[in-house]
Amino acid sequence: MNIFPAKILLATDGSEDAALATRAAADLSSTTGSELYVVHAWQFMAPYSAYPSEMLKDFRRLNEQEAQELVTRQVARIEDMGGNVTGALLRQGPPIDEILSLTRELHPGLVVIGSRGLGSVGSLLVGSVSEGVVHHAPCPVLIVRGGQKAWPPQRIVIGDDSSDPATKAGELGAVLAKLFGTGTILVRAYEPPPEPIGGWGGQDRIKLDEARLQKERALEMRARALEAIGESRPESRLIETDPTLALLLVAEEKEEEKTIIAVGSRGLGAAKRLMLGSVSTKVLRAARGPVLICPPGNQTKSKDEGGGEVD
Repeated sequence: MNIFPAKILLATDGSEDAALATRAAADLSSTTGSELYVVHAWQFMAPYSAYPSEMLKDFRRLNEQEAQELVTRQVARIEDMGGNVTGALLRQGPPIDEILSLTRELHPGLVVIGSRGLGSVGSLLVGSVSEGVVHHAPCPVLIVRGGQKAWPPQRIVIGDDSSDPATKAGELGAVLAKLFGTGTILVRAYEPPPEPIGGWGGQDRIKLDEARLQKERALEMRARALEAIGESRPESRLIETDPTLALLLVAEEKEEEKTIIAVGSRGLGAAKRLMLGSVSTKVLRAARGPVLICPPGNQTKSKDEGGGEVD
C-alpha cells in the first residue's frame, strides 16, 4: 500500500456522522499502519453576553472541559476498536479554520470527517464543515456518511476525466478497493455535441464515432493503470450524460450507502463554484454514501518513501 497516506487526520465533533467517520479512520489506520491524529475544534458560545465576566469564564471552562471529554471518548473508542492514536488535539476556534490549520501543520495525506459538523439549519446558512474543508484542504478528504452500515464500503465508483486530481482519486480509490476487496467501476461522462438541424452528415458521424472510440481507449488505459495498483481490473463505463449524474446513477445501481464515490476537484474559486458548481461539490451534496475528493496539486506522503511525495 505504498501510495496510501502515512498520516490520517480525523476531525470529530461527537455527532452520529462523526462516530461513523471515527470507525472508518480507525479501520484505515489499523489496516494500513498509518499514523492517526484526532482533532476536535470547539468554540465558546456565551449563553448570554450580559453575564458578569467571572460567570462567562466559568461557562468557557465548562465548554473546554466538555470538549476535552469528547476527545478523550473518541480516543477510547478508537482504542476499543483495536486502533492506536498518535496524537489527540483540542483546538479552539471555527472548526473549518482549525482543521485546515492542522493540515498545514501535520501534513496528513488524508482527512476523514463526517458529513456534517453543524446542525441542519446551520449547514444551510453557512455551509457544512465537511464542505468547507473539502474546498480548501491540500490533501484528499474522505467524507463518511450513509449510516452505520456504510462502512466498510462494498463498491468504489471512480470518476475519471483525465485531470491530475481525478488520476489521484482513482489511484487512492484503487488502493481502497484492494484493502477491502471491493469491486471498482471507472466512470467517464461523455457529452456529445447537440445534433444540428437536419441531422449529422456522413463525415460528421465518422468523426463522432472516432471521438467516442478515443475516449473509450483512454478509459481502458486508465483501467489498466488502476489494475496495476489495485490488482484487479476496474469495470469501465463511458456514459453519455452529465458527469455528476453519471457517477450518481452508477452509485445508485447497488447499495448506494455502501459505495464510495471518488472524484477529483478542479479547485474552482468560490465565485465559479457558486455560478457553475463543481462536479465534486455536486457529488458531495447529492451522494448518500461516502465521498472521497482529491484536490489539485495534492502531495500525498507515502510510508514507504520516507515522507517523499507520491505523484
